[in-house]
Amino acid sequence: MNKNTKDTSQFNNYISPNKQLKNQNIKTTNINILLNRVRLDKKETLKKRIIFSFTIIILISTLAAYFVI
Repeated sequence: MNKNTKDTSQFNNYISPNKQLKNQNIKTTNINILLNRVRLDKKETLKKRIIFSFTIIILISTLAAYFVI
């Protein structure tokens, strides 16, 4: 059997200042900045997909025109 007669009040008092220090040092990032970054990434990937699609369409069209002629 374990003895559970330890004084926990001293332990809690010791941890409390550390928690306060850690909370003050945490850097927060604005949610709007993160959302704007996601929107910009979506726009960039959409542009890349459109350019890739047009490139494939032009390539297929030129190959079809070459084999038809």
